[in-house]
Amino acid sequence: MDDYKDIINLPHHISKKRPQMSLYARSAQFAPFAALTGYSDEVKEKARLTNKRIELSEEEKEFLNGKILKINEVIKTRPKISVTYFVKDLKKEGGSYLTVTDNVKRIDDVLGVIKFKSKDIKMDDIINIEMND
Repeated sequence: MDDYKDIINLPHHISKKRPQMSLYARSAQFAPFAALTGYSDEVKEKARLTNKRIELSEEEKEFLNGKILKINEVIKTRPKISVTYFVKDLKKEGGSYLTVTDNVKRIDDVLGVIKFKSKDIKMDDIINIEMND
């Protein structure tokens, strides 16, 4: 304790040449430090779940084709439908299922897509179609 007896009561030094650092700037010195940049993002990505793509049976495909034919019969009225479809994940195996509800602009059998105002959906990715009245 006696080691600092000679300096303990001296006034705090304030430089006359340099401005005093703000409390905000001083606190930044003690901010958390990430030694492994991007590590937490990688952990979150690894933990993120994806769904496996559902493979439809031939009966289910025929049922969907029947719904598409019914939509094609009334396509001039731009029917509103809800379509559930698979979206492949860009970073890992699997993907997710999304549902869009919109008016059908047209059905392109050559490209195999249902065209909406907002997007085109490949018929091979569709697992369910609901007609909205």
